[in-house]
Amino acid sequence: MKKISCIPLLLLSGQSLMAEERPNVIVFLVDDMGLMDTSLPFLTDKDGNPVRYPLNDWYRTPNMEWLARQGIRFSTFYAQSVSSPSRASIMTGQNATRHHTTNYIYPVSNNRTPFGPKDWNWDGISKEIQTLPRVLQQAGYRTIQIGKAHFGRIGSEGENPKNLGFDVSIAGGAIGHPGSYYGEHGYGHIKGHKPNAVPGLEKYHGTNTFLTEALTLEANEQIDKAVADKKPFFLYMAHYAVHAPFEVDRRFLTNYAGSDKPFKAKAFATLIEGMDKSLGDIMDYLEELGIAENTLILFLGDNGSDSPIGDATGHCSSAPLRGKKGNEYEGGMRVPFIASWAKPDSRTPQQKKLPIQAGVIQLQLGTVMDLYPTVLALTGTELPKNHVIDGFNLIPQLLGQKNEARPEKFLMHFPHAHRGSYFTVYRDGDWKLIYYYNPKLPNRPAYELYNLKKDTGEIYNVATLETEKLKEMVQAMAKQLEAEGALYPIDADGNTLKPVI
Repeated sequence: MKKISCIPLLLLSGQSLMAEERPNVIVFLVDDMGLMDTSLPFLTDKDGNPVRYPLNDWYRTPNMEWLARQGIRFSTFYAQSVSSPSRASIMTGQNATRHHTTNYIYPVSNNRTPFGPKDWNWDGISKEIQTLPRVLQQAGYRTIQIGKAHFGRIGSEGENPKNLGFDVSIAGGAIGHPGSYYGEHGYGHIKGHKPNAVPGLEKYHGTNTFLTEALTLEANEQIDKAVADKKPFFLYMAHYAVHAPFEVDRRFLTNYAGSDKPFKAKAFATLIEGMDKSLGDIMDYLEELGIAENTLILFLGDNGSDSPIGDATGHCSSAPLRGKKGNEYEGGMRVPFIASWAKPDSRTPQQKKLPIQAGVIQLQLGTVMDLYPTVLALTGTELPKNHVIDGFNLIPQLLGQKNEARPEKFLMHFPHAHRGSYFTVYRDGDWKLIYYYNPKLPNRPAYELYNLKKDTGEIYNVATLETEKLKEMVQAMAKQLEAEGALYPIDADGNTLKPVI
């Protein structure tokens, strides 16, 4: 990996920039897109070279490939294992252990699950939180939310993104998936799952405009308005794709006609390709407006894959990684991440300050918590006082360096039931611990321990062989849980279940 001798002090200090110098930022977030749901390879060999796997040959994402050629992608980028916790972490820069939205938010009833903590944050993000868009809004940015929000339940402050610092909110609310992707169905208002009807897109009702396309048109319109008003903008482009229901984006179905894969897998692939077209359409529009050189795109998924291929804990939908959305394995938590200027031009002031390495794979890990401090540093916006941040500024890594200041650690806490239930994941370097709380037998937790360098697919559980390493990892995990104020599962009598060391 090419080394850069110095990092622009301005970007690390958060020193103020003049408004006309400030870059635009797009967070392009894809729902339920895992690391392997793309034709762009993220996994590497021992020398850091990209390795293609069969799933990379199944999906078609040419615009992701385009973005990666001119920017940097991360081989290891972690999210929470389900939606709302990741989205809250992006908005706050905090781990779910700290913001306490530890499960996806079901809009109409509390889904803490039988042994989940009673006081978990079902309300989601509240008005008083110094969210990323609020801080940028106060610094003079036009803040735009398009698509899925899922920041809070119905009736909570977090239900409305405008309560959280967005100037503009289109198609966002408490729902976690669309009632339908079809304009003919009114995105759920006319036909489909009406409780999850997508709000605010009435002008497309009864048309053949696929939801992904409608959101792209709305995003480009808002970009146009910000440019006309001479405002730097922060666009949170949060697609409902590629979440279920796996409805076919008919624009792309013929590309998969010859496959023997199940129809739902083909439908999922069309959702992926439609999302990728949206990325390309927005990049093209940025260039048409003459602002591509001053616009940074941060592309990522919000949790592991939910591709309808194979079982939840095997090596299928995320192969060669194990697992998928909602569980404790790498396929449930690893997501794609790409950072790139929409159009590279090293002569521009912003790109001189942040010369993102082109076509590079960053091997050091990153997390969804990192977007908050990174965007603020990039835009010259000061970090808010009295707001704890668990993420790290990614700018050294975007320059192709290793950030020696960040530990090679990640903790993901899920005190609820899902495909994986009542667990904490703790990664430190090559080692990964999965700790299972046992609500029915509180003094008999279960453990899994993997060396990810030797065993990327999490096949060989060495917990009974590496007992000293296991004890060390459990102790470190427990210490971090306490430091971040984690909420724990409970047993059948209502007693709190903390880790047994």
